[in-house]
Amino acid sequence: MLFTVQIKNSTMQSEKLKIEIWSDVQCPFCYIGKHKFESALAEFDHKNDLEIEWKSFQLNPNLITDPNTSTVEYLSKHKGISLTEAQQMGEYVAESGAKIGLDFNFETTVLANTFNAHQILHFAHTKRLQNELKEALFLAHFTTGKNIDDAETLAEIGSSIGLDKTEILDVLESNKYSNEVKFDMGEARQFGINGVPFFVFDRKYAISGAQDSMAFLQTLEKSFGEWRAENPSQFLDVSKGESCAIDGNCD
Repeated sequence: MLFTVQIKNSTMQSEKLKIEIWSDVQCPFCYIGKHKFESALAEFDHKNDLEIEWKSFQLNPNLITDPNTSTVEYLSKHKGISLTEAQQMGEYVAESGAKIGLDFNFETTVLANTFNAHQILHFAHTKRLQNELKEALFLAHFTTGKNIDDAETLAEIGSSIGLDKTEILDVLESNKYSNEVKFDMGEARQFGINGVPFFVFDRKYAISGAQDSMAFLQTLEKSFGEWRAENPSQFLDVSKGESCAIDGNCD
């Protein structure tokens, strides 16, 4: 669903159109939505003029990590349904993911609280590796069955995409980004976000859920067109003739 959201808090011009995505690592439709969004990005001509930030959201902040319990077993107990019914739910999601090349393995997915994973995502943002880490965390959780609440596991996942392992462990030991995670979740409540994935474009338009890539592309084009009109200095049409540059070169 595409709708206008009244959460724009600044009229200052910016160098890039900002897209914020509230998402949880244990949310399968967030993984699917990420790839559908990226399919739209592949067709968007101005992707270099976008700034994309992943925001923290926890579907179950009180969840207690249990490496001995799979997602299927948890769904069965949590929803009061049979294991067969829980498996069928997983199969439906897995089929949806398979259509876009994702491999879900709910039988081995570890039940894990995602707060620590979100802290590392904030750390990765400072290193401009947030999107890479997000993908690696989804893969670790849904495909290879790793415990994404375990510090050593998170350090290994982070180091695989270029983050420093020691720094990751320090972040987790000090809870360095705990306030940032809580701030994101507070913003989500303020904006009325009660489900993820939730994509916000320039704090003006939003898409809720893992929609078709065409919905993302249309919203990208609409929001970018309006943003470009509001930031004309970023897109001056310059007719060039002979001139001299500040380095002394003339052509």
